Amino acid sequence: MILKQMLPYSKFLLELTINPGDAVVDATAGNGNDTVFLSNLVGETGTVYSFDIQQEAIENTQQMLDKHTINNVKLIHCGHQHLNNYINQTVSAAIFNLGYLPNGNHTITTKADTTITAIQNLLPLLKVKGIIVLIIYHGHDTGKLERDALLDYLSLLDQNRCSVDDTHTFLFSHLHSSLGRVCSYFSLTWETPISG
Repeated sequence: MILKQMLPYSKFLLELTINPGDAVVDATAGNGNDTVFLSNLVGETGTVYSFDIQQEAIENTQQMLDKHTINNVKLIHCGHQHLNNYINQTVSAAIFNLGYLPNGNHTITTKADTTITAIQNLLPLLKVKGIIVLIIYHGHDTGKLERDALLDYLSLLDQNRCSVDDTHTFLFSHLHSSLGRVCSYFSLTWETPISG
């Protein structure tokens, strides 16, 4: 139930930030749900850059795009840590839905080092008042490591240049730990340009 509340809140934050014509990032394409949501927000004149390392995720997302007749997505079969090699414009928002592919191979998971590299590469592209939403499923060993590393990394960001909202993290972690499904939520808002 808490997870169902968190996902709409993430979408609410994205809706507040994204305008038609914007460029945005789905750092973990998965089954294509976030990609379709972002596509609708940016409209026909916008662009969604959607990344995943798994062929199955790329195929699932392409099926969703075809089903909804979506043509404003660049679907990229590559790790999100390389996003700066594919994006050469300002982006208004990004979402990272971290963990493993639902109904997929649970041994293939996102990793702390590549996620942190992706965030580092994304920050110079993010517009002022742009947002990065991170949803971390840490009910598995790799997820716990990723959560802890991201907490450490986010705590080191210059709070004069960005704000990190982690108010939901401990609430969701505490409530989900008894249910066997653990999830954390963060949003990072870029307050000032990277240069200057």
